[in-house]
Amino acid sequence: MSKYIYFAILTWAFFLCACAKASNTTTSPIIQAPSDTSFYAKGADIGWLSQMEAEGKKFYDASGKQMDCIELLKSKGINSIRLRVWVNPTTIYCGTADVISQAKRAQNLGMKIMIDFHYSDWWADPGKQNKPAAWKNLTFDVLTSTLYNYTKEVVTQLKSNGINPTWIQIGNETNDGMLWEEGRASKSMSNFAALLNAGAKAVREASPSSKIIVHVSNGYDNAMFRWMFDGLKTNKVDYDVIAMSLYPEANNWQNINDQCYTNMLDMIARYGKEIMISEVGMDVSKANDCKNFLTDIIKKNKSLANHMGLGVFYWEPECFNNWQGYNMGAFTNDGKPSVAMDAFLN
Repeated sequence: MSKYIYFAILTWAFFLCACAKASNTTTSPIIQAPSDTSFYAKGADIGWLSQMEAEGKKFYDASGKQMDCIELLKSKGINSIRLRVWVNPTTIYCGTADVISQAKRAQNLGMKIMIDFHYSDWWADPGKQNKPAAWKNLTFDVLTSTLYNYTKEVVTQLKSNGINPTWIQIGNETNDGMLWEEGRASKSMSNFAALLNAGAKAVREASPSSKIIVHVSNGYDNAMFRWMFDGLKTNKVDYDVIAMSLYPEANNWQNINDQCYTNMLDMIARYGKEIMISEVGMDVSKANDCKNFLTDIIKKNKSLANHMGLGVFYWEPECFNNWQGYNMGAFTNDGKPSVAMDAFLN
């Protein structure tokens, strides 16, 4: 073999190796380290609080001393507050002004704020993603621009009132998209992605420091999460955090938590995104089991490598005495935090 042929073969071999290495590199997600690794969110969603207060509900510490509810939550280790916002609710509650008022109270106590856009006039969740009445007959292009304008307007109002949301959630429990039927993910993932990107663009412009969250329920369901976030990756959706809901029973929380932990690890490995558990809850009558569940899921989320676990939020812990028929709060019927809330003190 001549030296020219030898060097040609050698050069070709190096070229093939370099291509293989480049191919392997591009299939791996880029994992961005969190900007603030010293803070871990121990949170509560308190969207009902202003209505509870208006209807005369009072809150007390263990000794029976009446306290402001947000201050009481802070005394139990809560350092972050989540608030839902509805477009045109039938009452003042969960509208923009109500959200601003509650966010100011929490932020004045040193708490961080998460804003949860439902993009509905009422509840949005896996079983219903109803468009606001005023948006009902819009074409998809106009619907997308309307979502952008509305998101930017609300975030701008928050900022002008001195509120700096740490996290902004674009849609609530969007297992099958939002703003049905046009934004139903199983019918058109690209439409859902366009809506998410419209909301994300508004957030980036109005509050660049806020982290953008995409929220899906059933954090133990890895197949559903892969379907959703593979679709968002294909459609190049701009977001920072994958958020999960988790509502186990007293007799299965260990298994649910283990499956959720496996899913969290997979989401990080597959997409390189930070993980938030933005809703948790358990039957109020199972407070000891709930404390064990919370202690374990906080530990699991907080243990994720490179500080990729951002926090855990209890959904409406301040509910008591079967408020609005909801039986998964974490306060006893006399308006005091149950033992479940002790999980946030560690």
